Amino acid sequence: MTASGLRALHHGRAPGDPLVLPGPWDAASARVLADAGFPALALPSAGVAASLGYEDGETPADEMFAAVARIARAVPVPVSADIEAGYGLPPAELVERLLAAGAVGCNLEDTVDGVLLDAGRQADRLAAVRAAAGDALFVNARIDTYVTGVPEGVDPAAETLRRARLYAAAGADCLYPILAPPEVFGPLADALPGLPLNALAVPDGPGPRRLGELGATRITFGPGLQRRAMAALRAIVDGLR
Repeated sequence: MTASGLRALHHGRAPGDPLVLPGPWDAASARVLADAGFPALALPSAGVAASLGYEDGETPADEMFAAVARIARAVPVPVSADIEAGYGLPPAELVERLLAAGAVGCNLEDTVDGVLLDAGRQADRLAAVRAAAGDALFVNARIDTYVTGVPEGVDPAAETLRRARLYAAAGADCLYPILAPPEVFGPLADALPGLPLNALAVPDGPGPRRLGELGATRITFGPGLQRRAMAALRAIVDGLR
C-alpha cells in the first residue's frame, strides 16, 4: 500500500491492457472492489460527495479526508483520492493530510470555482506538492480543458498538450485530460513517451481495452459506478413498491 507500488502498476503495460481502477464511494463498496481482485482503487470526489449527502464540489475538506481514511482502512490495496483542487490548502498541509488518511495517490484538478487556472500557476502548485511529498504520493494531474473549457479561439487539443508538458515538468506522475476525445490520447502519448495517461471511461464511449489501444495507460470511471449502483437500488425499490 505504497505510492511506489501504485506507481509500478502504471508502467510496463502493453497497449490494450491499461490499468483499470474502479472508484468506490465508501468502505463497503471499496471492499467489494478489492475482493474482486482490482490491484488499486481511485476514489471519485463526486461519488464520495453523494455518499455523504453533498453535491459534487461541495464536500468540506474535513469530511472528504475522513471518508478517504475510512476507505483506505477498509482495503489492503493502494488508494488514490480525488481531492478536487485541493480545498485551498497549502501544498505541505495537503500532502500531510492525504498521507495521514492513508492515501498514496491523488487527483489534483486545474479548475477552481468553475474557472480554468493559469497553467503556469497550476504547474507551480504541482511542483510544490511534489516537493512536499517526495516519492510518497502518486500525483495524477487533471487537465480540465475539455470539461471547463478554454478561451474562445484557443484550440483545446493544443492547450491540453501545453498543460500536459508543464505538469509533467512539474513532477506529475500521470496526466488526466478528463473528458478529452479518445483521439487526443495518441498525440499526447507520442509527445510524452513513458508518462502514464488517465482516460475517463463513459457509458457511450470506448471501453477500457480500446482506450488503452488509443494511448491511455490508466482507466477510471469517476462517479459512474456509484450512479449505476443507485440506479440499481432505485429499480429494487420500485419493485418493492
